[in-house]
Amino acid sequence: MTTKNFTLTLQTTQSPQKVFKAIQDVRSWWSGYYSEKITGNTKDLNDEFSFEAGDGLHSTKHKLVEVIPDKKVVWLTTYCNLDFIEHKDEWTGTKIIFEISTNGNSTELKFTHEGLTPTVECYDACAPAWTQYLENKLKPLIEA
Repeated sequence: MTTKNFTLTLQTTQSPQKVFKAIQDVRSWWSGYYSEKITGNTKDLNDEFSFEAGDGLHSTKHKLVEVIPDKKVVWLTTYCNLDFIEHKDEWTGTKIIFEISTNGNSTELKFTHEGLTPTVECYDACAPAWTQYLENKLKPLIEA
């Protein structure tokens, strides 16, 4: 049996271009909770940025390793310190993938955190957190 990566799919009537633009605006959707901040660039291939939350409880660095306008964005996590678990570097080497496609009159955004599986320590905290960011922050940004 294979262990599945965390995946969440969102549907919208907005264009793939609008979805892509919202993904690139990381500060607008991956912040706002727990004294979070984003530093660095988040739009172009090879851009690097950092995310910090909870006064240092969660800090990560990401590099954009694939950017296909209106279709796909991939971040490689190059550093991770999750202070709330024993294996603090659990995200290092994982990929965060945004895939955009159309289905009839709707646009589908498939989010995958490759390496975030039910077998890793952070899964029970991180999967619900991703769901919260994607459904409560990114989707409203897309729909605005």
